[in-house]
Amino acid sequence: MLAALLVSASLALNPIQPQPRVPFVAVAPMGSIEPCRIYGSVFLETNPARRGFCFATVYLESEEAFADVLVYREDNKLFADKAGFWYSPAGPNFADYVLFVTENRALADFSIHYTDVRSFAGCRPR
Repeated sequence: MLAALLVSASLALNPIQPQPRVPFVAVAPMGSIEPCRIYGSVFLETNPARRGFCFATVYLESEEAFADVLVYREDNKLFADKAGFWYSPAGPNFADYVLFVTENRALADFSIHYTDVRSFAGCRPR
């Protein structure tokens, strides 16, 4: 009985299969980001130290004509169910997407512009 206990304890502490050398890392998105698929609760991160935790990089466009996505801020998360309808959560932990805001347009994956009219919100064709 003691021998069986020692064998099972040694197998539990030192399994036969070696552990992988590289820890599991979430897969980064391949190719370009599709801004038309981003909707729901979106948190805009401005801290450069947390840039690595963000899904994509965006640029806040001042002109509506040059933006890739026209965004309407929803007051309720349930109504943010289409492209361009975003709900702003209190923090990044409660968001579906966390996007980093950059000041340099060349470093952004896409650009957004906030609109006050709900019917104008959506994705622009490229």
